[in-house]
Amino acid sequence: MNQQRLMKVILAPIVSEKSNLLAEKRNQMAFKVLSDASKPEIKAAVELLFGVEVASVTTTTTKGKVKRFGRTLGRRSDVKKAYVSLAAGQELDLEAAAATADKE
Repeated sequence: MNQQRLMKVILAPIVSEKSNLLAEKRNQMAFKVLSDASKPEIKAAVELLFGVEVASVTTTTTKGKVKRFGRTLGRRSDVKKAYVSLAAGQELDLEAAAATADKE
């Protein structure tokens, strides 16, 4: 797989109460990913960016809501989320990863 493509697959980590619960109980992390990203690409991207071993990847696509903006109707964009299960004994610390990325 192309390394430049892998660097763009993961858009942002999802930080919420639900994602924190998943991290503590199931050793899973949640990420926003490109809408055309495949599960093998997501797995390779997480292993490349964070240096951890990935056990499995599940994805969901959340459809964007229709919202009113004044008089006009608008539509939020669809979001693809990836739930990445880490292998036993692996741990991913987003704060440390962000600090090392800032130094580079």
